Amino acid sequence: MEYRHLGNSGLKVSALSLGAWATYGAQVGEDDTYACMRTAYEAGVNFFDNAEAYARGEAEVVMGNVIKKAGWKRSDLVISTKIYWGGEGPNDRGLSRKHIVEGTDAALARLQLDYVDLIFCHRPDYHTPIEETVRAMSHVIDQGKAFYWGTSEWSAAEIMEAHAIARRERLVPPQMEQPQYNLIRRERVEKEHLPLYAKLGLGITTWSPLASGLLTGKYNDGIPAGSRLSHASYSFLAERLDTEEGRRDLEDARKVAALAKELSVTPAQLAIAWCLKNPHVSTVITGASRPDQVTENLKALTVAESLTDEVLARIDETLGNKPEQPTDFR
Repeated sequence: MEYRHLGNSGLKVSALSLGAWATYGAQVGEDDTYACMRTAYEAGVNFFDNAEAYARGEAEVVMGNVIKKAGWKRSDLVISTKIYWGGEGPNDRGLSRKHIVEGTDAALARLQLDYVDLIFCHRPDYHTPIEETVRAMSHVIDQGKAFYWGTSEWSAAEIMEAHAIARRERLVPPQMEQPQYNLIRRERVEKEHLPLYAKLGLGITTWSPLASGLLTGKYNDGIPAGSRLSHASYSFLAERLDTEEGRRDLEDARKVAALAKELSVTPAQLAIAWCLKNPHVSTVITGASRPDQVTENLKALTVAESLTDEVLARIDETLGNKPEQPTDFR
């Protein structure tokens, strides 16, 4: 396993990590979650990602039970959760000080932990001043309930504003961002956030390297029974494939599958390995419902070593979606 610093912090996270979204506590029960997490842990994965919204909190319950059952040393683990959607009440969602503090306490109770290593604002909250959110997250850090805080799917301007407030008020600034990043969705990581890596030392923990399963190639010829998109709870993803944008994404997925075949790797391994090649990526959050999927995904570490500049250039040329960089007028 390769370990990378989370941005300019001293914390090291495994280059590949395991997330609970769409699986643990929902599609996958506790025994299978245990098997997946144990396979990942024994391969050197130390970062496990969660959120209060995943399976309405059940994902945190299941992960907490697994950690307790496994008996792993707490200092060997990097555990995260995300706060935003905590329930149906008027104060159970968003990034108010009330929900951040109460949501954090509730998440820790479900996880059976005294603290999480990372805590994220799951989305921007346009109904709460960013200063209130920064103060609340800084309070959570000061209380020892988390070590670092960050954002997910925030714009560069919102992250910069949060940093400016933290500097002005001598509060703890956001250390990391969790954006979607894959061969289909590249713009935010490679263009919008690019200045933040050097200016702020921002670390990124990317999610959906397989574009909700699209880049595995399993949907290239339709939606197979038993797959994620065949479940009613993910009908919105299936319906999206019938749109113009969805058809373009499917065509890109087919191109990735063809390239993977030439390279004698699976489409999923190629897609994950490509994410790993970005030097600004601290960790790639993967998902798995079976231990063999964890093992297959981990092979992307070896595949990444074979992705030369020439191969990466060919991928860019084939997909034709590399974001344009700002003009260097010097």
